[in-house]
Amino acid sequence: MNFIDLFAGAGGLSEGFIRAGFNPVAHVEMDTAACYTLRTRAAYHYLKTEGKEDIYFAYLQKQLTRAELYSHIPGHILSGVINLPIGKEFNPRIHKEIRQQPGGQKIDLIIGGPPCQAYSLVGRARSVDGMKNDPRNFLFVEYANFLEEYTPKYFVFENVMGLHSANGGKYLEKMRQLFKKKGYEIKLHNLEANNFDVLQHRRRVVIIGWREDLKPDLPDLEAVRSTGEYKVKDIFTDLPKINAGEGIDRYSRYHSKPSKYLKVASIRNGVDILTQHITRPHTEQDKKIYKIAVSKWNKEGERLNYNDLPDNLKTHKNRNSFIDRFKVVAEDLNFSHTVVAHIAKDGHYYIHPDIDQNRSLSVREAARLQSFPDDFYFEGVKEGMNRTAAFKQIGNAVPPLMAEKIAKTIKAFYKRF
Repeated sequence: MNFIDLFAGAGGLSEGFIRAGFNPVAHVEMDTAACYTLRTRAAYHYLKTEGKEDIYFAYLQKQLTRAELYSHIPGHILSGVINLPIGKEFNPRIHKEIRQQPGGQKIDLIIGGPPCQAYSLVGRARSVDGMKNDPRNFLFVEYANFLEEYTPKYFVFENVMGLHSANGGKYLEKMRQLFKKKGYEIKLHNLEANNFDVLQHRRRVVIIGWREDLKPDLPDLEAVRSTGEYKVKDIFTDLPKINAGEGIDRYSRYHSKPSKYLKVASIRNGVDILTQHITRPHTEQDKKIYKIAVSKWNKEGERLNYNDLPDNLKTHKNRNSFIDRFKVVAEDLNFSHTVVAHIAKDGHYYIHPDIDQNRSLSVREAARLQSFPDDFYFEGVKEGMNRTAAFKQIGNAVPPLMAEKIAKTIKAFYKRF
């Protein structure tokens, strides 16, 4: 069950498939920081398989450098992370490197999703030409070329809901026709991450494709429903309280035992090591606004309207749109609003619900909302904590818990062929 992950990002989609028993042959990603994250995660999975997890834990505790961690890992595992942009210029080199990997001659599955800015409603709204001339619109063509190159049994293509309406739906229809031309049938699924027990409202299009010589009877993924048993507060209960600009990069102890959700979702897995529970600093003005937003939610159950702030706290000239630009991650709901890559720029849309901590989410809290396990470390280009790079990777990722459940569906049908 060999797979390659295209446009891999930090590897959230891949993480789910690895948990389900699939074997990663290669990850292809152009962002250098994300590639370091992928290598570090590959190191973790290798060491876990070899019963040498202590080496990885020593790295988390800053007892080893990144280079020293990688020195324990076979070269082919690290070289399986290919730091190149997908396209005509680099594809021959990418294919060569994939073919050289163990399992690279037989790929059973391709997963991944091209960058979504060109299809997203927000991206189009902010673009002068509505993203019509953005070259990322046609990265699905490159994806299809990889299908032709490796002829996998299945593929999984993930993207934003805006894919339905981008260019009046013409891109989606072109995808369907192109995948058909390459020999693949597809089924579209409009999925909600919270239905897969991710504590976040995150709507995504997931296309499952299969080679036309196969006849899988795929279940209706849209029928999956969460138990509704858990609430957002379940991700916060065991974490040390910190204020704006505080936290520990690589190692600290948990505040208390894990909630039931953290164990069920495999976010806490018995290892008493906490990393990247660190938050950005905020101005005094922002902290005043945060307190107003949290107080309004706690007392009235209402979101803060930017126009309702005192005049001395209003600095934005735009008073007609993005009036909810300051938003609390409400702990009493079954799921939060969507975590997006904008969290790398500021934390105003992700205010911590504890008014006493008075800050935006830490890197680890954002990762938990995306269902990443706590032993997942987000790297920067340079070794050491890079908060911006980590937030960007988290915001762009597919929730691993959701990916795992999709992977298990694929696996059940894969065994029949």
